[in-house]
Parts: sequence; C-alpha cells; structure tokens
Amino acid sequence: MERESFEDHEVAAILNRYFVSIKVDREERPDVDHLYMEFCQVLTGSGGWPLTIIMTPEKKPFFAGTYFPKTERYGRPGLMELSAQVGTLWNTSEGKLRESADEIVSAVHSGRTKTNKPTIPASPLERDISLHNGKNSVSETLQTWGEQIIKTAYNNLARSFDARYGGFGQAPKFPTPHTLTFLLRYAKDHNEDKALEMVRKTLDGMALGGIYDHIGFGFARYSTDEKWLIPHFEKMLYDNALLSLAYLESYQVEYRPEDAQKAKEIFTYILRDMTSPEGGFYSAEDADAEGVEGKFHVWTPEEVETVLGKETATKYCAVYDVSSKGNFEGKNNPNLLLGALDKIARDNVQTKDEVLRSLENARQSLFSAREKRIHPHKDDKILTAWNGLMIAALAKGAQVLGSEIYLSAAAKAADFVLTHLVQNNGRLLARYREGDAAYPGYLDDYAFFIWGLLELYSASGKPQYLKTALHLQEEQERLFMDEESGGYFLTGSDAEELLFRPKESYDGALPSGNSITALNLFRLARLTGDVRWEKQAEQQLLSFRPVLEEHPSGYTAFLQALQFALHPSQELILAGSLDAIELPEMRQIFFSEFRPYASVLYQEESLAKIVPWIDDYPIDPNHVTAYLCQNFTCQRPVQQMEEFKALLKSS
Repeated sequence: MERESFEDHEVAAILNRYFVSIKVDREERPDVDHLYMEFCQVLTGSGGWPLTIIMTPEKKPFFAGTYFPKTERYGRPGLMELSAQVGTLWNTSEGKLRESADEIVSAVHSGRTKTNKPTIPASPLERDISLHNGKNSVSETLQTWGEQIIKTAYNNLARSFDARYGGFGQAPKFPTPHTLTFLLRYAKDHNEDKALEMVRKTLDGMALGGIYDHIGFGFARYSTDEKWLIPHFEKMLYDNALLSLAYLESYQVEYRPEDAQKAKEIFTYILRDMTSPEGGFYSAEDADAEGVEGKFHVWTPEEVETVLGKETATKYCAVYDVSSKGNFEGKNNPNLLLGALDKIARDNVQTKDEVLRSLENARQSLFSAREKRIHPHKDDKILTAWNGLMIAALAKGAQVLGSEIYLSAAAKAADFVLTHLVQNNGRLLARYREGDAAYPGYLDDYAFFIWGLLELYSASGKPQYLKTALHLQEEQERLFMDEESGGYFLTGSDAEELLFRPKESYDGALPSGNSITALNLFRLARLTGDVRWEKQAEQQLLSFRPVLEEHPSGYTAFLQALQFALHPSQELILAGSLDAIELPEMRQIFFSEFRPYASVLYQEESLAKIVPWIDDYPIDPNHVTAYLCQNFTCQRPVQQMEEFKALLKSS
C-alpha cells in the first residue's frame, strides 16, 4: 500500500479531500496497533497488516480492513473507490456512522470486560515466607494447577508438532523460540526425550532451511512453506535475539557444536550489520530490494559460477540446492534441505561439517559479491524493547561461550539505552533515531530491558545492572500495574489516553511483556531475597490463570515463569573481587550446563547495599569462594577449581 497508494498523488488527493490521514508505525506505537487490531478482528473476523481503520474524530472506528489495492482488483475494493464512498456517506449520513461507531466501541468494551479481565482467585494468597527460611517458596494454589497446565501445554504442542520438518502447525511457520525454550525446560524437569527431539528437529530444520541466510547469516521472519525453505525475507532483530537464546540453551543441554555455531553466526550478523556506531541495535531489514522481494538474497547458477569459478561453483550449487530450475521464482534461495550434502560427504569420505568448512571461502566470496548489490532498506530505529532482547541474548552468549566480545557489545547497548532513551525524570522511552528519542516506554520496553540487565548482571557481576533492574521494576509497578484486575497494562499511566488501555498476555512471535515480567519478578526475588517480588510474581501468574488454562500452548513464555516457580531454587554465590583470576573459569564452568532455574550472585564490596543478606557470605581477599545453595540449604564453601567442579557435579 505504501508504493501503490500512499506515495500516489491520485490517492492522496482523494484521501486529503475526505480525511485526516494518519500513518502509524506499529513498532513505535504498539498501543495504537494493538487497540485497533482488536477492532479489526471484531469487525472482520480476522486481522493482519497493513491495518486500515476509518474512524470518527473521537477515534471511534466504524470501518476496518487490511490490504486495499489502489483500484478494485481480484474482488478487493480499491482504496480510491472506498475513500470516495465513505466520504460521501459521511457527508450524507454522518449521524448513522457515529451511531455505528458508538455501538462498535460499546460491543468491544463489553467483550473485553467479559473475556480479557483476569480473574483473581477468590481467596488471596496467604503465606508468610522468606526465601531463606527453608520453607516451600511456592503457594499450594500455584503448585496444584501449575503442574497440570504445564503438562497440558506440552501435550498440545506434541499434537501440533511437525515430525517431518520440525515446527508446529502448518505453513506459514514462525520460529516462536520461546516455545522451544519451554520444551527444553520440560525435557529437563520430566526427563522427556520427545520434548528434546521436538526442539532438536525444529532448530535443525530452521538452520538447514532457506529461512536462514547461509551467506550473510541471520534468520528471516518466517517461512512461507512447511519445510522452512522459502522465507518472507524480512529480518527482525527480535527473532534473531530469541533464536540465538534458543540455540545457546540447546547447546547447554546437548553440547552440539552446530547449535553454538548458529548462535555465533547470528551474533556475527547482528554486530556486523545491525549495530549502530553508538552501540544500539537496529530494528529490521526489509524483504524487498529494488522493489522485489528476495532479490538481494537469491542466485542463479551462472551468478555463482561468475564469482567462484566452474569447479567450486559446481560443488557449492550441489550442496546448497542452486539449480537452473530454481526454488524461488526461477532463482535460488540457498539452503541445505534439498541439496546433495549427504551424498557429497559420503562420496568424499568426509563428514558434513568438513564439506561445509571446505566451502567457507566460497561463502565469503559470495558474501563479498552480494555486498555490491543494492541492499534492502534497513529500519534503523533503535527500540528499547528489542534492544533488551538482544542484550539478554548477547549476555547469555557471553555466559555460555565465554566471549568478552559479546559481553562488551551487550554492555555498550545497555549504556546506549540508559544514555539516550531515559528522560531526565528517569522515564524510559521507546524509540531512538538520528538523535531523537520519543514515546513513553511501553510495558515491553521495561520488561525486556530488565531481562537484558539481569542477564548482564549474571554475565559480569557488576552490581549497577542489578540495581538498575530493580529501579526499573519499581517504576514498572508504579506506571503499568493494573491494581484492580492484576497484571500490567501495555501503556503507562502517563501515556496518551486511547479508547481502552490495552493489556497483552499472549505469546505470539514475541513473548508478551506480562510473560517476561512474571519471570523477571521471580528472578529478582531469588536474587534479592525480597519476598515482595515473589508474592507479586505469584499474583501475576494467578491473575492470568483463566487465559493460561484456556490455551496453555499459546503462553509458553508465561509458562517458563511457572516452571521457574515450581522448581527448587538454586543460588551460586561467588564471593571475591570481580577482577580475580579464577572468576571467569568458575563462571564458565557453571554456565556450561543448562541451569534455567539457577541464580548467580557476586559478593563484592558494594552488593550488600542492594542485597543485604549477602553479607552472610564472607569475602576472602585472596581467592574467590563459591557457595552453592539448593532449596535454601548451602553446601560447604569451596575455593579450589576441582572442588568447585565436584560440588556442581554432585548437585
């Protein structure tokens, strides 16, 4: 619609004759998008983008739809005809349109009140616990229904799993990495091999498919087919952040080198192409180049041969499914699903990894050649929420892979947000571009950035990250809390007033801010020993109990908070200087294994100001002392590396 209509003078003339036209960036204004998408779904039975809404001056919609061509085509009304008809109708029957708009708003409001308002349990949580008094830290109410709802979600996912290609459901297929990380936890907690197989099959399918950019790295937004072969070529920052987390956690579980390699390649793409000079991360790269989807990414055999020469090109084309027939509109999107990798490996008595390594120079040559093409447009907005996700991913990469480069990049991005996206009054902002920061931050900005700060603290031990996370959580409570129904609104109490104040809990392509907040609250409780955060976390889960029970597999990020709550606590306290020689090795040993319910604290001189109970663990000025505590009971402290390894093994 942008090219067909919004940049067209004929369309502009009609729009300007009848309307005040407003084009909204849904990433800058998710509140507006969320609200009017709800109206579109009610009015039409479905939704999607581009979203087209016609409303009264009071912002009450009376017409909704998605894509409209410039003129009538394929049975779709044209935007020009539609605009003229609505404009005429407004001039002749304004009262009826306003009456219709009022009825629509009333109906949607009534539906939201009945179906979206979380139900608080009749009996409030009644308990008096401390995280360090040895009692069970999970209420009986949460324990009773929590385990059942987790099992139901798993069974639903198992039924919708595509055993042939991986993923869930039919085309189009979206990655939804939080579903995979939920399954990794389920496999660990229930010793369920099938859950692990679902994760492995899906990660492998995406890594081999054309949804992955085998030349320049990074994942596209979704696959148009069930095989993961042909993507919508747009690349989003959030997909790559969440997918790198899934590959890192899978590596912690199974130690497969290909999982670690995929995470490294994603980070290579992000740090090379999606990072601003100041350290913030850009939002996305378009699917189109020169107005044609995928043009930047696809190849003919002749183009490959021009770059590589005949012999190497023949091998590359065979391995990566590049043929004269093509797999995408007569050209080829390189992939490892349909090529001859297995056969070439057998014929040459090599492993598949050895074959791929032999083509690494070819990949680099093709990348250099592709760089000379006209690139897709880069959306250089820097969004606080999505930066929070990538900060979390890079910090996790630093933990698991021991990379100072990733830790430095995560820290630089966090500093960017705190420098450029925080107002003088401390209010987090949502978007930065070309020196301009705007829009009061949404729930996702707070929740995702707090997540990133917690991972940064775990990776570095620097107390300022934990302190800032706690401060932002306090601000989130003040600005977003729904005191009446529980949970958190999408917009702050100081935001622009819309018809309704949106609240989101569903975990779609992105996890919801309410989901991530639930996990953040549990983590803050374990780290600080402040029972207030745990009570709030439990209330967060119970507030959304009705929607979780209705469709549990649609809330797999939310359920990870529930898994965290139900699992016995484990804390590792590393007491000593952050500059101690042995600290990086201890940290690396600990993070080399999958410990999704563990918390790491670094007892150094200033942490007690934030976490008073940490003073119970004395500091040896000459060595790092490790204290491992499980279910509120601490093992004897150790300092020697072999003792530390034995302690972790026994746990």
